[in-house]
Amino acid sequence: MPAPVLDHGVVPPLCTPLTPERELDVPSLERLTGFLLDAGVHGLFVTGSTGEVAYLPDDARYRALDVVAGMAAGQVPVLAGIVDTATPRVIAHAHAAKAHGARALVATAPFYAPTAAVEFPAHFRAIRAAVDLPLIAYDIPGSVHAKLPATVVAELAADGTLDGVKDSSGDLDGLRTLLELVDAPGFRVFTGSETMADVAMFLGSHGLVPGLGNVDPHGFVRLFEAARRGDWTAAAAEQRRLRELFRMITVGGTRIGPYASAVGAFKYALVARGIIAGRTTSLPMAALDDAEQATVRAYLERAGLS
Repeated sequence: MPAPVLDHGVVPPLCTPLTPERELDVPSLERLTGFLLDAGVHGLFVTGSTGEVAYLPDDARYRALDVVAGMAAGQVPVLAGIVDTATPRVIAHAHAAKAHGARALVATAPFYAPTAAVEFPAHFRAIRAAVDLPLIAYDIPGSVHAKLPATVVAELAADGTLDGVKDSSGDLDGLRTLLELVDAPGFRVFTGSETMADVAMFLGSHGLVPGLGNVDPHGFVRLFEAARRGDWTAAAAEQRRLRELFRMITVGGTRIGPYASAVGAFKYALVARGIIAGRTTSLPMAALDDAEQATVRAYLERAGLS
């Protein structure tokens, strides 16, 4: 099997900066991409959940990929989220992603369109057969409303359909089962957890895909490097700081939805750090108010990022 496109490392799922009119803010996206590259990340994941993929018009998805791939210019691989409800729609995104510079594809199981785990292999095999790029499964049952079973992942890794998995299930026992069960050369497992990244690395994960990595990529690179050299004390210390910083996602409380609170907090933190110009999120997400923004600034200050 050829070497994987992405062997290991920190791969932030980029926020998608928007203008007040909710058009793609290209200069802000360029600054964010440069900021992440300067921090030493190992890859860039465009149009993931943190990038508001389910909210974006198709042209905004592909333009964002154009911008990031152009800025990366081959320095690191660019992964494209091709999330959609059913296989034909996902395949259409896969073709477009390849044309717009993606080096690998990230796909969930189908959602909304009723399917069961027994049907997941056909979905991923159809994507892989349609577009000749490495394919990473995205296990996010909170959004898909179905867990991607480790046995299915192992089957698809063994026959070469899947090159990796991004585990955003929050299930550490399931992650451990996956790492123990899959025995395919070159297959890579990445955790989407901001708060258990050190534990996932200790269990054998190959890297991290943290939404909070937009705000503090340097911290996650330090954590990853400490874990890679076996310095678990340093990794745990960095994780403690990042766990506290990650609490910014709760600033919206019960006033707004948890997703709007999280994406809004990340975007406002990037505004406060001078990286993007505006905090606009996609409709119908509600915006953070002044008090919630002040709380985000307080988290940044405590984390040494003000």
